Amino acid sequence: MAIDATQPYDDDNIFAKILRGEIPNKTVYENDYVLAFHDINPQAPHHILVIPKGKYVSWDDFSSAASEAEIAGFVRGVGHVARAAGMVEPGYRLLANIGQDGHQEVPHLHVHIFAGKPLGPMLARS
Repeated sequence: MAIDATQPYDDDNIFAKILRGEIPNKTVYENDYVLAFHDINPQAPHHILVIPKGKYVSWDDFSSAASEAEIAGFVRGVGHVARAAGMVEPGYRLLANIGQDGHQEVPHLHVHIFAGKPLGPMLARS
């Protein structure tokens, strides 16, 4: 079910629970600003989620309300994860689903990193 990315942050979302340690995850990287972990339902051979530690619903929320340090920490964290996983040379895809039309399912900003095979076109042909 897609969510409305303009709604207030929900402290009971699954990523908030992961950040609080209430739900286990397979962490691949963590710093002061991000947590990166393997997706439990991978859509590619390599599928890692990167989430900011702050309470941000969407990219719009994050880009307008996060501090410069949080923004830099998040972007650098995504890059670090891709490099450490050996994804740079063969290539990878970043995806952030935002709002209902973007099919965002969790009301916490997150970026998917997909890799490990040719990923095809960005959008399905209609």
